[in-house]
Amino acid sequence: MSAKLQSDPHQARYQARGAVVSLQQLLIQRYAARNMEYMAHHRSIAGISGLHLSKMRGRGIDFEEFRPYQAGDDIRLIDWRVTARTSKPFTKVFREERERPVIIAVDQTHNMFFGSQTAFKSVIAAQAAALFCWLAIDNGDRVGGLVFNDVESSLVRPKRSRRSALHLLNQVYQYNQNLQHVKDPEAQVPKDPDFKPGLAHALGQIRRITKPGSTLYVISDFVTMDKKALQYLNQLARHNNVVCCFVYDALEETLPVPGLYSITDGSSKGAINTHNPRIRSRYRDEFRERVASIEAELDRLQIRLIKMRTNQFVVEQIREWIAKTY
Repeated sequence: MSAKLQSDPHQARYQARGAVVSLQQLLIQRYAARNMEYMAHHRSIAGISGLHLSKMRGRGIDFEEFRPYQAGDDIRLIDWRVTARTSKPFTKVFREERERPVIIAVDQTHNMFFGSQTAFKSVIAAQAAALFCWLAIDNGDRVGGLVFNDVESSLVRPKRSRRSALHLLNQVYQYNQNLQHVKDPEAQVPKDPDFKPGLAHALGQIRRITKPGSTLYVISDFVTMDKKALQYLNQLARHNNVVCCFVYDALEETLPVPGLYSITDGSSKGAINTHNPRIRSRYRDEFRERVASIEAELDRLQIRLIKMRTNQFVVEQIREWIAKTY
């Protein structure tokens, strides 16, 4: 592994912890993004291109220079002020701008409000979103996204500005904070009658702001991924660079050491007995089968997958994924 892919000694400072995330924890990810130097040097890896200048000259977005008029130039591009001042015809030259907007979809549904070590899944998702957001801004890209829960969503159209990034991160923060106030997830009623909980509805909205050539990060535990969601992912992946970030907790992967444990969903309490080896084995196998199914579906659609555990450093997990993938 190259020096640029080695562990960051400050990553513990960047790691979000607990059941909810603070706005400060999301803002500090900018420093983590700046320390991930390889992203800036290998933009094709991150899927973040931004501000790439075309070799083709013509009528584009950014003015570049004046030059003497040549036969065949569009007379509409002649600058008459410079021409009058120099007594020679001069034309404007523009350079076409090429960019790949970055869209970040962040799952903050009640299924994400779970964790057994270090941080809840919803917190890890928020931190990863902030990291991708700041990487995009530092690379000069437009950034936008969608934050969604069980009853509503917030769509932020991509813009190339720090204010746009802060707006998106503030929405992530607000949705994450609201999770702790949900007493009965099943009793929640969407504010918009057209809103449908789940990943499919979120991806359907994402399509509205995603132009061909964009990079899309989908950060979720994919509990609500169904055929409709896969259909939308397929459509998005045809013309965009799509990366799925699968967030999971160690307790979802395997049961704790044999014992009797108290559990709660925030309103009611229960107990779980983990002594039975057959139950432990079946529990572990069911999780592996679910992960294998997600991997197979995304592989079929040629969508890359980052797996993120809640009890490991987010920055390090992204680094390791890049090192293995490329």
